Amino acid sequence: MRLTPKLLCVTALAALVTAGASTAASAGPAASQLVDGVITAAGSTCTWTGAAADADPPAALTIDNGTVNSSLSCTGGASATLNNSPTLTFDDAAGTAASDLIDITVKQSIVTCSYQATGVGWTRDGSTRTYLNEAFTASKSSGSFLCPGSITADPGSASLTFH
Repeated sequence: MRLTPKLLCVTALAALVTAGASTAASAGPAASQLVDGVITAAGSTCTWTGAAADADPPAALTIDNGTVNSSLSCTGGASATLNNSPTLTFDDAAGTAASDLIDITVKQSIVTCSYQATGVGWTRDGSTRTYLNEAFTASKSSGSFLCPGSITADPGSASLTFH
């Protein structure tokens, strides 16, 4: 079984969770400080719904990792845990957002790996409250020798929708 593609999926999911923000006040109705996320990679999909944030975009906000983890599920036998509550800042005029730190642990079969990514960028999808990830690389922070040293997520492989 090749673990790298599934680990990529879950790592990208973490980034997605972290950037759980959406568009600014000018882009759609007011949000209720909740965010849903989806990421697809290597044939696996990870999702969560109803994660809590402490503000609505375009204000800087923090996404509660406990509420992400409580509904996080992945296909293909992988599991993931978001280890931190990431902070997201917005540039409403540019339609972008950035997350400070994404720290995630991924488990596939008996292999557990942890990864961190900083400064992950997100781009708003038109005038919706959905953001798509920009390409990023997460570096291994701990785990088995079987874990790749880093994982790269393709642009648009993850989305965050604020509601």
